[in-house]
Amino acid sequence: MRFMQGWNRFPGSKRAAGPKRSCGDRMRACLRGGEDGQAIVEMAFVVPVLSAVLVGILMWGFYFNNLLSLTSAVGQGAGHLQQIRLTTTDPCADTFNAITQAAPNLVPGNIGLTLNLNGGANVTGNSCAGQAAVLGNLQGDPVKVTATYPCSVVVVGINFGSSFCPMSYSQTVFEY
Repeated sequence: MRFMQGWNRFPGSKRAAGPKRSCGDRMRACLRGGEDGQAIVEMAFVVPVLSAVLVGILMWGFYFNNLLSLTSAVGQGAGHLQQIRLTTTDPCADTFNAITQAAPNLVPGNIGLTLNLNGGANVTGNSCAGQAAVLGNLQGDPVKVTATYPCSVVVVGINFGSSFCPMSYSQTVFEY
């Protein structure tokens, strides 16, 4: 009967009463029982921070992808304008079409185009049919092509807006 010493001393007798514990003692005993939930608590603190960092990296990646697309497209549009400079009737529309074809991932309606003819007044818009004669008269003079695209970097609900990340690129072309 030695194996039953912890429970009953004798068969048929009541269980030996242990020390009386208060409700608070039992609660503390339950709470200090182990470290079973520690990993969950740590994950609850770490996962939101890591998620915010990951979303931030992805948003900046999209921003730089759009910026590189705009840069490449403006360069191709300016080169196209240099080639068709004397044969076009609407230099803005032709340059805009070249830019939108070179950057298919950018929304064409959001691209702003500005041509500066020989340091004169800026011609803004996707159509400037009246400027073809001016462009022809400025043969050999530089033309500056500038395109802008709106930027929106939102990280964890914070919109950094277009003032934080302006997307604009200029390319000056010369006729040789």
